[in-house]
Amino acid sequence: MAPTQQERGARFAALHEGEPFVIPNPWDAGSARVLEALGFPALTTTSSGFAFTLGRLDGSTSLEEVEAHVASLVAAVEVPVAVDLENGYGPRPEDAAQAVRRAAAAGAVGGSIEDWDRRGFLYERAQAAERVAAAAEAAHGLGFPFVLTGRAENHLRGVPDLDDTIARLQAYEAAGADCLYAPGLTSVEEIRAVCSSLSKPVNVLARPGLSLAAIVDAGAQRVSVGGGLTWVAVRAMADAALAIRAGDLSPLAARVPLAEWLRREA
Repeated sequence: MAPTQQERGARFAALHEGEPFVIPNPWDAGSARVLEALGFPALTTTSSGFAFTLGRLDGSTSLEEVEAHVASLVAAVEVPVAVDLENGYGPRPEDAAQAVRRAAAAGAVGGSIEDWDRRGFLYERAQAAERVAAAAEAAHGLGFPFVLTGRAENHLRGVPDLDDTIARLQAYEAAGADCLYAPGLTSVEEIRAVCSSLSKPVNVLARPGLSLAAIVDAGAQRVSVGGGLTWVAVRAMADAALAIRAGDLSPLAARVPLAEWLRREA
């Protein structure tokens, strides 16, 4: 029998209190099943990877589309699933709260709200904190554990001001976020500075130039990969397709243990 949302939520919350863990980002139900089979204890969506599956760039999906995506992942796996809710699909605090409630209704037990508006600007810190507070109130009133992540986007949006990043994350922590996240940190020193300035668990975006051990040693509780695995898969597909176009059919020899990965115990 599949675990209940209460059980998944409790398992996800407990992960944030135990040993640091990696939470990879599937882009569809098949990749979610594979990651679960490979032993990862929880999964979280990638907005850029999901948008790619629809033939679009990041920031172009609707809340309705994300709800359906989350529901498909939750139905495919038994591990907890969290969701990248971008800015909550609207600038108002009520939008962020609604995004959390609708993600939860689709089966998610965690989600992130960021401070970047799709129209091309960062929210002022006070407004961003108000949005996180509304999302936190919604998350904590669901009746089951839901880990809300407050996310500071400035490092990804051309404003790599570490002091501002820390101040934003501290404001989101005070507003009720259960986990904090600043994608785009580039060094162990930056990660350590962020983690040491907060009392709640911190998610760090993996970078190919940093080892997992170094990221964890700097204080990260949770390490995600964003759209990274999606692009690894797409690059492999494109390289194989180019070889085939040039007359080399050898890439088609690749085989994967699908029966093992997709097997579901009775």
